[in-house]
Amino acid sequence: MSPKQHRGEVTAEQLLDAALRVYGESGEQGLTVSAVTSASGVSPGSLYHHFGSMDGLLTALLMRWLEQLLVEMVTALEQSDSARTGIRSLVRAYLSFIRDHRDAGLLLHSSRADELGMQQAKQLRDAQEARLTPLSAWVSRHVASGEVAPLPVSVLESLILGPVIGASRRWLTLGDIDLDEAADVLPDRIWRSIDADAE
Repeated sequence: MSPKQHRGEVTAEQLLDAALRVYGESGEQGLTVSAVTSASGVSPGSLYHHFGSMDGLLTALLMRWLEQLLVEMVTALEQSDSARTGIRSLVRAYLSFIRDHRDAGLLLHSSRADELGMQQAKQLRDAQEARLTPLSAWVSRHVASGEVAPLPVSVLESLILGPVIGASRRWLTLGDIDLDEAADVLPDRIWRSIDADAE
């Protein structure tokens, strides 16, 4: 990598880091070119050069944190020796990630993230294919082994992630959920909904 490329990567990282700080402090309405460039010390021209627009910056920020969350989830599943322990590990990894990265969690569970997900579902899925494939493969493998109910993968993903996403959103926005309690309770409840023997 040339020194110029390295400087470019450092500048892009500075902008992404600053954008997350601004988002955490002021929400999406506070995420302006002025706020991000002031927080990062980077010129507006550099922001436009690297991301094209504030929308481009926000999309890149969402993708950065989605990828990190998916890495945590896949790692949790791959270190588990059964479907049931995989669910427990996945739930704990997800909730720990949200607790440890609250600002990123707010962004990932925002209406903007939902909007982007609906508008660009195929592009997002394609961009994260390397991360999503192991999740789908894990589910399919445990359906084939007879541990997990033979439901469509999309339905199983909803049954597994729906309660975790719901608990995360409540913790992030209302604060009326104890994440430790959720990490203890949710895995067994989720498991009952996908256990092949429960049918």
